[in-house]
Amino acid sequence: MRCFVSRLFPALFLPCLLAVLLPAAPFCGAQTHYHIVERWTIGGQGGWDYLRADGPAHRLYVTHNSRVEAIDTRTGKVVGAVTGLKGTHGVALDPDGRTGYITDGGGDAIVVFDRRNLSPLAVVPAGGNPDGVAYEPATRTVWVFNGRSRDASVLDAPSRTIIDTVPLPGKPEFPAAGRDGQMFVNIQDKNEILRIDARTHAIQATWPLQGCESPTGLAYDPVGQRLFTVCYGGKMNVLDAQTGRVIATPSIGAGPDAARYDVRRRLAFSSNGGSGTLTVIDAGKPSYPVAQSLATEQGARTMALDETTGRIYLATAKFGARPAATPAMPQPRPPIVPGSFEILVVAP
Repeated sequence: MRCFVSRLFPALFLPCLLAVLLPAAPFCGAQTHYHIVERWTIGGQGGWDYLRADGPAHRLYVTHNSRVEAIDTRTGKVVGAVTGLKGTHGVALDPDGRTGYITDGGGDAIVVFDRRNLSPLAVVPAGGNPDGVAYEPATRTVWVFNGRSRDASVLDAPSRTIIDTVPLPGKPEFPAAGRDGQMFVNIQDKNEILRIDARTHAIQATWPLQGCESPTGLAYDPVGQRLFTVCYGGKMNVLDAQTGRVIATPSIGAGPDAARYDVRRRLAFSSNGGSGTLTVIDAGKPSYPVAQSLATEQGARTMALDETTGRIYLATAKFGARPAATPAMPQPRPPIVPGSFEILVVAP
């Protein structure tokens, strides 16, 4: 037995050992299992939307009703907030390390803020109900996708002014910046993805999705040139980001809202609020199999990935009884129990 183990040791453990010794190498993909390691009670009232992690600064930004809370990821404590907003959706971060951008859907505006002291720097009018937001580094622009007016507001980051409004063929949901000045966005009511040239602001391609209803979250792999979009109907579509060809459609949980991609570990994630699960997809294999389905909590539909640590943060709360359906509200959401809002910390 001793000889048997010694012969197997190099084959079984050398890849993971090398991944530890060589930080630039990917981790052991599907051999990495995720667990809920902490729960941070944030409290407060009202709903929430997207989260954004700033790994080097040990910050997590959480859009929470009419404010964006900043959490120290070393302690799990709220250290401040951007306040005075009307209905927050998304946060994008400038590579300068100082500036952030918030979509205030209730105020039809983009709020530029100082990440050092969380003070507002500018309030820039956008389209109707600005939602998804992404920073595009090649052009130094911030792309804000407006759900109600069905267009994109293009903000010049240095001047903090809108330089263009791009009409879209349907309701945009979540965007992802590609490389070489490309911007991608889900069109939720058409079940398709657009590729936009961030320099000319022209729509370059429109790609239909397969078995995908109401695409929501979108993530991008800059190394493999892949897109990962999550959809109602329990499917993720994996696409070639240059041709739009659907490569795989792995199964995910119900009610997804966010997607993330970990370049170092070659894993894609879907946070599924309906089923209360986090789906982990092994993007290091050609078939893109499900590596893990982690039980989280009902309602944990949005998430952030800290690329520095590999930790994932999910937002959820406790809910009351769902009200009866009405013709005006056929699928009513259950009320959020005040003070129950929390962040789940998931680690490999």
